[in-house]
Amino acid sequence: MADCVVHCENIHKSFLMGKEAVQALRGVSLDVERGEIVCLMGPSGSGKTTLLNILGGLEEPSRGHVIVDGENVVALSEDRLSELRLVKMGFVFQNYNLLANFTAQENVEVPMALAGLPRRARRRKAAALLESVGLAERAQHYPSELSGGQQQRVAIARALANDPPILIGDEITGDLDSVTGFEVMEIVARLNREQGTTVIYVTHDPRMAKFATRLIQLRDGQIVEI
Repeated sequence: MADCVVHCENIHKSFLMGKEAVQALRGVSLDVERGEIVCLMGPSGSGKTTLLNILGGLEEPSRGHVIVDGENVVALSEDRLSELRLVKMGFVFQNYNLLANFTAQENVEVPMALAGLPRRARRRKAAALLESVGLAERAQHYPSELSGGQQQRVAIARALANDPPILIGDEITGDLDSVTGFEVMEIVARLNREQGTTVIYVTHDPRMAKFATRLIQLRDGQIVEI
């Protein structure tokens, strides 16, 4: 590919279930080009979330190579891996993972604070990000005061706080009704168009898969269709 931002080669992953090793991934190889929206689909147990976590540096493969934006993820120290996740990847999960005692704006500021951005700059940027996802008027609300769709939009704004080249989403519309799910995915697609962010996400919903520029099917730990 002309500009490959994620490259994985011959990825295997096994988990120990009691005394038996269960293979979650069986030799997966994949390239993702910068600016793509890639959707991973497959039945339960097909390995899609495991693959997503390995691409995001949240799990180590049993064997194989993973290169993210030019860095060999498998070979990194834990400190460098944490730094890579902070500045090169944004994560959005099904259950939002917002900090309950922080306002929407404070939640968005967290990654910027960890990256060392001065307070005034991160407040200004958090406000702009919340405006970009349609939540400027909800900046001072706590998660308990927001709907599921609003919480997920805060999570998207937080994921983009450090301008990562890659956005990773695991069932980001799974807890939302279909109308709200479409709204959330439309925001993701718009941010991809406007900012060029590469998006890799897992969904079980074929309707949400239509936002992808490429669909990858997994079954029994292997890619069966690209």
